Amino acid sequence: MDITSHVASLASKSGVKNGITTVYVPHTTAGVTINENADPSVMRDVGMALDKMVLWVDPGYHHSEGNSAAHIKSSLMGCSASIILRDGSLVLGTWQGIYFCEFDGPRHRKVYVNIS
Repeated sequence: MDITSHVASLASKSGVKNGITTVYVPHTTAGVTINENADPSVMRDVGMALDKMVLWVDPGYHHSEGNSAAHIKSSLMGCSASIILRDGSLVLGTWQGIYFCEFDGPRHRKVYVNIS
Protein backbone atom coordinates (compact mmCIF):
# COMPACT_ATOMS: atom_id res chain seq x y z
CA MET A 1 0.00 0.00 0.00
CA ASP A 2 1.48 3.33 -1.05
CA ILE A 3 1.48 5.55 2.06
CA THR A 4 3.67 8.33 0.62
CA SER A 5 0.96 11.00 0.51
CA HIS A 6 -0.08 10.29 4.12
CA VAL A 7 3.49 10.55 5.38
CA ALA A 8 4.13 13.68 3.29
CA SER A 9 0.98 15.28 4.71
CA LEU A 10 2.07 14.57 8.29
CA ALA A 11 5.53 15.95 7.55
CA SER A 12 4.08 19.11 6.04
CA LYS A 13 1.71 19.68 8.98
CA SER A 14 4.42 19.00 11.59
CA GLY A 15 6.04 22.41 11.26
CA VAL A 16 9.47 20.79 11.16
CA LYS A 17 11.44 22.20 8.24
CA ASN A 18 14.61 20.11 8.27
CA GLY A 19 15.13 16.78 9.95
CA ILE A 20 14.31 13.11 9.70
CA THR A 21 10.99 11.38 9.17
CA THR A 22 10.87 7.86 10.54
CA VAL A 23 8.14 5.47 9.46
CA TYR A 24 7.81 2.49 11.80
CA VAL A 25 5.58 -0.58 11.60
CA PRO A 26 5.25 -2.39 14.98
CA HIS A 27 4.20 -5.75 13.55
CA THR A 28 6.20 -8.95 13.00
CA THR A 29 4.33 -9.91 9.83
CA ALA A 30 4.30 -6.53 8.07
CA GLY A 31 6.96 -4.12 6.93
CA VAL A 32 7.82 -0.87 5.22
CA THR A 33 9.97 -0.18 2.18
CA ILE A 34 10.83 2.57 -0.27
CA ASN A 35 10.63 1.75 -3.96
CA GLU A 36 9.28 2.95 -7.29
CA ASN A 37 5.77 4.36 -7.22
CA ALA A 38 5.42 5.44 -10.87
CA ASP A 39 4.61 1.95 -12.19
CA PRO A 40 2.44 -0.26 -9.95
CA SER A 41 3.80 -3.38 -11.62
CA VAL A 42 7.10 -2.86 -9.75
CA MET A 43 5.47 -3.60 -6.39
CA ARG A 44 3.62 -6.58 -7.88
CA ASP A 45 7.01 -7.83 -9.12
CA VAL A 46 8.53 -7.34 -5.66
CA GLY A 47 5.66 -9.31 -4.13
CA MET A 48 6.06 -12.06 -6.73
CA ALA A 49 9.81 -12.28 -6.09
CA LEU A 50 9.25 -12.49 -2.32
CA ASP A 51 6.70 -15.28 -2.89
CA LYS A 52 9.26 -17.19 -4.97
CA MET A 53 12.02 -16.71 -2.39
CA VAL A 54 9.89 -17.46 0.67
CA LEU A 55 7.35 -20.24 0.21
CA TRP A 56 4.14 -19.94 2.23
CA VAL A 57 4.19 -23.66 3.08
CA ASP A 58 7.45 -25.41 3.82
CA PRO A 59 7.78 -28.62 5.84
CA GLY A 60 10.89 -27.17 7.49
CA TYR A 61 9.00 -24.36 9.23
CA HIS A 62 8.49 -24.86 12.97
CA HIS A 63 6.37 -21.81 13.92
CA SER A 64 3.03 -23.16 15.14
CA GLU A 65 0.84 -20.33 13.82
CA GLY A 66 1.53 -21.30 10.21
CA ASN A 67 2.66 -17.85 9.10
CA SER A 68 6.44 -18.28 9.09
CA ALA A 69 6.62 -16.92 5.54
CA ALA A 70 5.06 -13.65 6.69
CA HIS A 71 7.63 -13.31 9.48
CA ILE A 72 10.50 -13.97 7.07
CA LYS A 73 9.19 -11.47 4.49
CA SER A 74 8.80 -8.87 7.24
CA SER A 75 12.42 -9.40 8.24
CA LEU A 76 13.54 -9.03 4.62
CA MET A 77 11.62 -5.75 4.13
CA GLY A 78 12.32 -4.32 7.57
CA CYS A 79 10.06 -2.53 10.01
CA SER A 80 11.18 1.06 9.47
CA ALA A 81 12.36 3.59 6.94
CA SER A 82 14.03 6.97 7.44
CA ILE A 83 13.44 9.82 5.03
CA ILE A 84 15.21 13.18 5.12
CA LEU A 85 12.95 16.20 5.55
CA ARG A 86 14.21 19.33 3.81
CA ASP A 87 12.31 22.63 3.68
CA GLY A 88 9.23 20.84 5.05
CA SER A 89 9.16 18.20 2.28
CA LEU A 90 10.21 14.57 2.13
CA VAL A 91 13.41 14.02 0.19
CA LEU A 92 12.52 11.11 -2.08
CA GLY A 93 13.83 10.30 -5.52
CA THR A 94 11.71 11.19 -8.54
CA TRP A 95 10.13 7.74 -8.71
CA GLN A 96 10.27 6.75 -5.03
CA GLY A 97 7.34 6.06 -2.77
CA ILE A 98 6.88 4.71 0.76
CA TYR A 99 5.05 1.40 1.01
CA PHE A 100 3.39 -0.41 3.88
CA CYS A 101 3.79 -4.14 3.21
CA GLU A 102 1.19 -6.60 4.52
CA PHE A 103 2.30 -10.23 4.57
CA ASP A 104 -0.32 -11.88 6.80
CA GLY A 105 -3.63 -10.16 6.41
CA PRO A 106 -5.71 -8.27 6.01
CA ARG A 107 -5.39 -7.27 9.65
CA HIS A 108 -5.75 -4.09 11.65
CA ARG A 109 -2.32 -2.46 11.56
CA LYS A 110 -0.58 0.63 12.86
CA VAL A 111 2.04 2.73 11.18
CA TYR A 112 3.89 5.27 13.31
CA VAL A 113 5.47 8.37 11.86
CA ASN A 114 7.97 10.41 13.84
CA ILE A 115 9.22 13.73 12.52
CA SER A 116 12.15 15.39 14.25
